[in-house]
Amino acid sequence: MHRKPGTFLASTLLAASLVFFAACSSGETPKAVFVVLDGIPADVLERASTPTIDAIAAAGGYTRAYIGGEIGGESESPTVSAVGYQSLLTGTWANKHNVRTNEVENPNYRYWDIFRIAKHHDAALKTAVFSTWEDNRTRLIGDGLEQAGGSKLDHFADGFEKDTERFPHDELHTYIRDIDEHVASAAARYIAQSGPDLSWVYLQYTDDAGHGVGDSPLQLAAVTEADAMVAGIWDALQRRSASHSEDWLIVVTTDHGRDAATGKDHGGQSERERTIWIATNSERLNSHFDELPAIVDILPSIAAHLALSMPPDIEAQLDGRSFIDRRWWR
Repeated sequence: MHRKPGTFLASTLLAASLVFFAACSSGETPKAVFVVLDGIPADVLERASTPTIDAIAAAGGYTRAYIGGEIGGESESPTVSAVGYQSLLTGTWANKHNVRTNEVENPNYRYWDIFRIAKHHDAALKTAVFSTWEDNRTRLIGDGLEQAGGSKLDHFADGFEKDTERFPHDELHTYIRDIDEHVASAAARYIAQSGPDLSWVYLQYTDDAGHGVGDSPLQLAAVTEADAMVAGIWDALQRRSASHSEDWLIVVTTDHGRDAATGKDHGGQSERERTIWIATNSERLNSHFDELPAIVDILPSIAAHLALSMPPDIEAQLDGRSFIDRRWWR
């Protein structure tokens, strides 16, 4: 099993928290949250100081992974943000979900997102999205759109990038970092208080920093700041596990890497642009986790943890397969 450098040192400090993630019993309710930290290539993540992601990996595992589909094949997908999000959300590549740019011009909602799958399995499951980019909810998930499955979210916190009075825009995009902090704090509070069954947290500033400064100490600092924001979420679900009969999964990943020349760009099929990473606390990781999984493997892995069933035709469309052994009870 791959481990991020520093994980084993961190693990000795985590003994108490790991108790919360012992083998689950039939009385525990499975819950899941996935976090996307935008635009962090694996080599940058591995150089940065990330004690929270190290802690999550110590509880489960860390691995490099890939984005972009099959180079030269039908599934080849641009290494662009919205494309990566939709590949995670639907477990399919761009040739199916039809998101190829950040404009999200004509998504193919025939390929169900994870929230639609969850609500189809059990409409009583509680869902939430916390995002620095509103289009994640309105365009990619298509919440409320009949063709996308109607209303699928019970709670959301987004759209703050449009509130220029509260978050005045600046050339350095520090307002995005401020929104990230607000979004992460909102997620931590809501998870601690309400314990939704399935949540997505999206933080953007690491990509903005990459575009602005490229490979540099400032980019590493932005990654460390993002890691600190995830800390509140990690703490919230650990506290839920300690005080409730809940089995929490967290998956933290990114949507694309960066170019090798400067680290400012992405979109192509170079190895660095395609190489991402996955950190999770799951104790039921199978051999696929060590076989360079793909971003499309995250949806079936979350579904396995939550023991979600899906219509056979929807399941047959998936391009990914689970790196978590399925939980057969709820």
